[in-house]
Amino acid sequence: MADFGISAGQFVAVVWDKSSPTEALKDLVDKLQALTGDEGRVSVENINQLLQSAHKESSFDIILSGIIPGSTTLHSAEILAEMARILRPSGCLFLKEPVETAVVNNSKVKTASKLCSALTLSGLVEVKELQRKFLSPEEIQSVREHLGYHSDSLLSVQITGKKPNFEVGSSSQLKLSTTKKSSGKPAVDPAAAKLWTLSANDMEDESVDLIDSDELLDPEDMKKPDPASLRAASCGEGKKRKACKNCTCGLAEELEKEKFRDQRSSQPKSACGNCYLGDAFRCASCPYLGMPAFRPGEKVLLSDSSLNDA
Repeated sequence: MADFGISAGQFVAVVWDKSSPTEALKDLVDKLQALTGDEGRVSVENINQLLQSAHKESSFDIILSGIIPGSTTLHSAEILAEMARILRPSGCLFLKEPVETAVVNNSKVKTASKLCSALTLSGLVEVKELQRKFLSPEEIQSVREHLGYHSDSLLSVQITGKKPNFEVGSSSQLKLSTTKKSSGKPAVDPAAAKLWTLSANDMEDESVDLIDSDELLDPEDMKKPDPASLRAASCGEGKKRKACKNCTCGLAEELEKEKFRDQRSSQPKSACGNCYLGDAFRCASCPYLGMPAFRPGEKVLLSDSSLNDA
């Protein structure tokens, strides 16, 4: 019993099930009553009736479940949550349960890690495994008879968990400082604030002269600017006139027109005026000889050899 830390005056609950031997349960209760004394109390509760027992919150200092020698008790999530509820703050739960050494799908028997996780999810802290050992032949037979479970890889583990030192749903008032903190902004001089404040009454004062925005414009500002004056300083300057990439001053259109005029002037002029009709109407020295007919004024590109032969 020293492993459970039970002392005089404590309230202890012993949880048993149908797999618990009657004589072993009676011996355990007698030992616990001797430890708790007259000021303490030992309660015995069947695990199947624990949820209906209506124990008050924080009723027990220590709960022992499945600890009776020969027991093969399984603990559901609802049972663990109820045990955590009836434990007093800082109270301890000690339980023993058969576990699988490997994960088995759809198994009613948990692994040791899952059992520890279940205790944590129920609200307990400082969950740890105290002991692990192989099941005795009597315990293996009890698992088969009472749980209807057959496995050759079962172990018995003893695990403990502690309830936090506060009750579930408890609250505490936070001590917040009511001292007003400085915002860090510099203080405003009242005289300066008054100087720069303009009220509606000030607008009605005849001594306040308002400036007409139209008077700020000169006659020159109203004239339409010359497009040439809007060009950039470097636009079109240099030996070769060249427009900017995103020209907006009109130089690009002007250069395009000059290029078109140069192309028109570079076209050879027809002496007879029948060159566009085809070879049947062309002279023997016509530079368009051998080329298909074209419309009058249509641009026709001639090779350098054609021009030289002509």
